[in-house]
Amino acid sequence: MSAPADPAAAATTFPTPSISLPVGLEILRTYSGALVCLEILLGALVWILVASSNVPVPLLQGWVMFVSICMFVCSTAYLIVFLLGLADRINTDWNFLDLAYHFIALLFYFGAFVLEAATTAGSGSSTRFPNGTVCAAASSGNIVTFMDGRQYSINVAATIFAFLVTLCYGCSMFMGFKRWRLYR
Repeated sequence: MSAPADPAAAATTFPTPSISLPVGLEILRTYSGALVCLEILLGALVWILVASSNVPVPLLQGWVMFVSICMFVCSTAYLIVFLLGLADRINTDWNFLDLAYHFIALLFYFGAFVLEAATTAGSGSSTRFPNGTVCAAASSGNIVTFMDGRQYSINVAATIFAFLVTLCYGCSMFMGFKRWRLYR
């Protein structure tokens, strides 16, 4: 029979973290790092555009604002962890964490994109007469929003950028899935 293992020695040893992405500035030279930078940039544009439209439909666009702000903060924190090299020091399966984070972000941003598109599509066409009277044609859906031309244009741009961010998160999730399957 062998001697029992020293419990103090077992408590001080940790397995190495499971990570296949580089840390430091090298993360920016990968497709994943570039996509995270795009997610941050385009997510900030969605946040700014929705906020600048004066949020004509707070019930729908409140979720868009929540998602864009939360994912902006989480993606920035995620990138900072890799830039500072903390991923080497934190013992976790980074490949799975990358996959799980981008899957949740994809679901949230897809919902935000659909709600922003519904808000924009719910804007009926309106005609402003010289005396100040507005004649608005109702849209065919259940959502009716009243936006002026500026708000409508801003919401169209926010919808497009929300779609692009959703694509970025989808690509990141796909690459994370490939890494997770490869290094599992």
